[in-house]
Amino acid sequence: MNDSPAKKPLQLISKIAVRFFLILWSLVVLYPVLWTFLTSLKDNQQVMLGKPWDFPSIFRFENYTNVWSRANFGDYFLNSIIVTVASTLLSLIMAATTAYILARFTFKSRGLFYFVYVASMMIPTTLGLIPLFFLLGDMNLSNSLVGLTLVYSVGTIGILPFGIFFLVGFYKTLPRELEEAATIDGSSLYGVFFKIMLPLSKPGLITVGIMNALTVWNEYIMATVLINDPAKYTIPVGIAIMQGEMQYRTEWGPLFAGLSISMIPVIVMYVLYQRQITGGLTAGALKG
Repeated sequence: MNDSPAKKPLQLISKIAVRFFLILWSLVVLYPVLWTFLTSLKDNQQVMLGKPWDFPSIFRFENYTNVWSRANFGDYFLNSIIVTVASTLLSLIMAATTAYILARFTFKSRGLFYFVYVASMMIPTTLGLIPLFFLLGDMNLSNSLVGLTLVYSVGTIGILPFGIFFLVGFYKTLPRELEEAATIDGSSLYGVFFKIMLPLSKPGLITVGIMNALTVWNEYIMATVLINDPAKYTIPVGIAIMQGEMQYRTEWGPLFAGLSISMIPVIVMYVLYQRQITGGLTAGALKG
């Protein structure tokens, strides 16, 4: 049915208002990122005396090489990569298998298990700090990247419960006829999961993986308490140490260069997988 002529001006005004709000919101979000990159290319004099929105008078690209080599930022970056990749893969394996069982099999206390996993997302991270500190000490994993990876992957910061919560809804959207056809063809339970269901859940796994990777990449509290060797610091801890040291040496350019480097992997992930993120979130939201 065609809209009446009286509604067209209202629709046009509504469309303009929505676009104006979206443009304004984009500027609010993008300005801090742009400001960080611009500041990373300035010298101390321009940072202290110039205006925040000024372009660098001279582009100081050496700020990036200085922070990478002199401030051990390369070690922090490598440690974060190792911990993020390992904990994300481990949590995905556990979340996918657990979610598949909870979504597809009927057994006693299934609802209770699901409730416990979902409810654990509401537990503050700080409540587990002291018990985990002593537990890792008893397991000889304190002050190690392996211990920090295990802490992240088992759900202390919520990535495993979130993955289970999301993937349970995702598996419920997949048709049961595919499992039944594979079973009739002689496939085992493991074959059905690894050859049929796991490939079909790829959009959900990518979405959960990216969300988990971002959470681990930015995690600070656990890494601060559980790691005390400077050679094993992750990027959030390293930047905090750098901020404490560089504010007294007034090396704002290298400090903002470190912040810019830490944002690059996050931006790259969003650019490469933005369609999978939105598509996976939509699919996972169909059945919660």
